[in-house]
Amino acid sequence: MRREYKLNEDTQMRNPSGPGSYDDQIFQRLLKERIIFLGTQVEDSVANILTAQMLVLAAEDPEKDIYLYINSPGGSISAGMAIYDTMQYIPNDVATVAMGLAASMGQFLLSAGAKGKRYALPHARIMMHQPSGGIGGTASDIKIQAEQMLHIKKQMARLIAEHTGQTADQIEQDSDRDRWFTSDEAKEYGFVDKVVRSASDVTGHGGTR
Repeated sequence: MRREYKLNEDTQMRNPSGPGSYDDQIFQRLLKERIIFLGTQVEDSVANILTAQMLVLAAEDPEKDIYLYINSPGGSISAGMAIYDTMQYIPNDVATVAMGLAASMGQFLLSAGAKGKRYALPHARIMMHQPSGGIGGTASDIKIQAEQMLHIKKQMARLIAEHTGQTADQIEQDSDRDRWFTSDEAKEYGFVDKVVRSASDVTGHGGTR
């Protein structure tokens, strides 16, 4: 027997204006429609909320799609990987929709959506670049950090290659500097499967009905 899970205020996206705010009510309403919204930088607090929401929705119904709308400049690699791994971990297909900006980690999460269910709105902008981070400390620390950054760069290139159909070498070459894509260019490159103008073009109407 499947356990029943109820979506309550503890699973909603919290807003700095405090509980019970209009924004909280909006995110709660979206969650009931199986819509998750990434509209900020990717950081630990945001990743914790998004992963919790995905787990709750998966427990509520392990077969229905989850919709991840993305308008994000990117952010923390570790926080983004927590979201990514959860997307792969749950049994549900996670459909991704780019709106506004999907840059850096936002681009990565967009391309990691379920095959055939990755979308971009017509005027969305997608940007890919290599991972970056500050390096400092002793010479030994700097060496360790540099090796770690190189490992992350190659790991990200390999994963993006898996999701786009490009080669890892091509991804490394193209991400050496900021590379911008229109929605149509993102489709051609393999970040998304379809450019959509209406919710009716998205599987399940993008959770809007």
